[in-house]
Amino acid sequence: MSTAIRTTAVAEHAERLWEAVTAGDEYAAGDIVVRALGDGTDPESVLLDVIGAVQRRVGAEWAANRLTVAQEHAATAINDRVIATFGYVLQRPEPHRGRITVACVDGEWHAMPARLLSEVLRLRGFTVDYLGAQVPAPHLVAHLHRTGPDAVALSGSLATRLPTAHATITACQAAATPVIAGGAAFGPDGRYARLLGAEAWAPDARAAADRLAEPLPRPQTAHQPLDDLPHLADQEYTLVTRSSGRLVKTVLAGLEERIPAMRAYTDLQRQYTAEDLAHIVEFLATALYVGDGELFTGFLGWTAGILTARGVPAASLGPALDLLEAELRDFPRATGMLRTARTHLAEPAAGSEQPA
Repeated sequence: MSTAIRTTAVAEHAERLWEAVTAGDEYAAGDIVVRALGDGTDPESVLLDVIGAVQRRVGAEWAANRLTVAQEHAATAINDRVIATFGYVLQRPEPHRGRITVACVDGEWHAMPARLLSEVLRLRGFTVDYLGAQVPAPHLVAHLHRTGPDAVALSGSLATRLPTAHATITACQAAATPVIAGGAAFGPDGRYARLLGAEAWAPDARAAADRLAEPLPRPQTAHQPLDDLPHLADQEYTLVTRSSGRLVKTVLAGLEERIPAMRAYTDLQRQYTAEDLAHIVEFLATALYVGDGELFTGFLGWTAGILTARGVPAASLGPALDLLEAELRDFPRATGMLRTARTHLAEPAAGSEQPA
C-alpha cells in the first residue's frame, strides 16, 4: 500500500471515528478501530493518527463552543474504552526493552496523552506501568522504589501544575530515576521541561518512544528545586499563591463596582466569574514560578478566544487585570506580566493559541 493510500485510509478511519464518538456510539467506535487494524493500518498509527487525532479534534471543538463539556467528556470516555480493545485484538510483542512508568502530574486529569504513550511503548516492546491521572509524588516514588523502572514518563496538560511537576521531577531524581516530560504544560518546545530539570522532553508519543529506545542520563545528585529557579527567592510566587483567595474576592468586588450589570448576576454567574478569576490568578502565579510572562500572556490570549466563542466580550478581561495590578503593586514581576498581558489583549491577533 502506497503512502498516499495509507494516509487517505487513516483520514477516513479518523472521520468515521469522529462521527461515532460525537454520536455517543461506543460500539460503532470499537468496530471502526477493529476494522482499521484489519485493513492493515499499523497499530501505532491507529492509536496516534486515528484515536489521537480525534481526541485533539474533540478538544478543539470544545474550545470553539461546538461541543458541550458533557459531549467532550462522553467522547473522551469512548476513546478511552476503545483503546482497551487493543489488548483483545492485537498480538503484542513480548517485552524485550526496559521498564517505563507512565504517570500524570498530581492534579492532572487529562490522562489520554499518557494512555496513548503507554500503548505505543507496549507496542514497541517495553514493560509499562501505567499509573493514570493525578498521581501524588509520594505514591509515585514508592512505586519507583518497589519496581525500579528505567525511567518515568511524566505527562502534564495544564500549565498550572508545573510547580507540582517540578516537585515530582525532583522526587523521582532523588529516587535515582530519570524523567522524560511531555504534554502541553511543558511548552510547545519543551522549555519548561528543561527549566524544571527533566532529563528529556518529547513533543509527542512517537518522539518519546524513540527517545526512550536509548537510556536517559542518570539524574544529578544533591539537586534542589531552587537550583533551577533562583528567581523564586523574591517570594512573589509564594505570596501570590497564598493570597489567591483574597485576590479573587477583591477583584470580583471591584468588577461589580466598575460593571453595574454584574450586580444583577445570579449566584451561578458569580460562581463562574470567580472561577475565571481564580484561573487568572493561578496562571499568573505559575508564570511567576517559571519566570516566564509568555505563559500568562498566552493563557489570557486563549481565554479571550474562549470568551469570544461563547459570546462574552474579551474586553471584560481588561478591568480584571487593572484591579489585580492594583492589588499587586508591590510585586514588580507580577505587575510587569499584567501590563504586558493587557497590551497583548489589545492586539487584534490575541486569543489565537492554546495555552501551554
